[in-house]
Amino acid sequence: MSDTKATILVVDRSASLVMELRDDSKSTFIEATGLSTYSNSKAGVASYIAIFENLWKQTELYDHLKESKKQLEAAYEQVKRHDKMQEEFIKIAAHELRTPIQPILGLTQLIRASSKDVKQCELLDATIRNAKRLEQLTENILDVAKIEGHSLSLNKVQFNMNDVITNMISDMSITTSTSIKLEYSHSQDIFVRADRERITQVINNLLNNAIKFTKKGTISTSLEKKKEQDGDKEYIVVGVKDTGQGIDSEILPNLFTKFATKSQTRGTGLGLSISKNIIEAHDGKIWAQNNNNGTGATFTFSLPITNE
Repeated sequence: MSDTKATILVVDRSASLVMELRDDSKSTFIEATGLSTYSNSKAGVASYIAIFENLWKQTELYDHLKESKKQLEAAYEQVKRHDKMQEEFIKIAAHELRTPIQPILGLTQLIRASSKDVKQCELLDATIRNAKRLEQLTENILDVAKIEGHSLSLNKVQFNMNDVITNMISDMSITTSTSIKLEYSHSQDIFVRADRERITQVINNLLNNAIKFTKKGTISTSLEKKKEQDGDKEYIVVGVKDTGQGIDSEILPNLFTKFATKSQTRGTGLGLSISKNIIEAHDGKIWAQNNNNGTGATFTFSLPITNE
């Protein structure tokens, strides 16, 4: 391969000189240079001018891109700092809210237990309900902060899913309206290895969601063990089916994202988003659909059964 280089000189956009540079270490001009070509052809000169202008534009574009990259990097760092500050503020605010809620709820329940006055009991019940709502909102905010900060940890233990659902249905039946019937007929013990508290939180979210959108009728919970068709892996499927108003078509595509709620409905829209993240952290799946008969909806999640 030759080491010959070429130097192009354009004068007044009307003449060009192309000169070979063979060896710039030579002492004389003739020895250092090779074949040289002079031209005053407009077409030839114009082609060299086009090459120079294109190179100049590319250099300007490259400099512009470098500057834009610096600006984007600076903006990204600023956004990261802002997000971190926001996340820290949310955590602090949620913890500060949690601190007074506990004594308010505890003392109010204590007074309610000893009160005989009917009107006072009604006021205390309203206070307890709203304190519990505030407590749940605080916990949801903390969970969202953990999820977005990738710090949601799982404490996996072996437990009986049948017991969890049975106890939950029993507890909820006491406080649920008499116009709503909670059903759960499964009696087989099914053991899974998962975070019991977090899975209980998911089922609680699904049941409360069903109760909120069902004025009357039946909410039935199911538990099944299944096996993959093309493998030996087993998993459980938990379903909550209601006879309520169903899922709004506007919300359905983004049902499990944050703040997926309508202004006229109660709630922040955080519960299902948190549930989705909890289930996926267990390598499971969660989904929902309106029932085929046009009444109500069914929320379902699956969890793998491990032999750990």
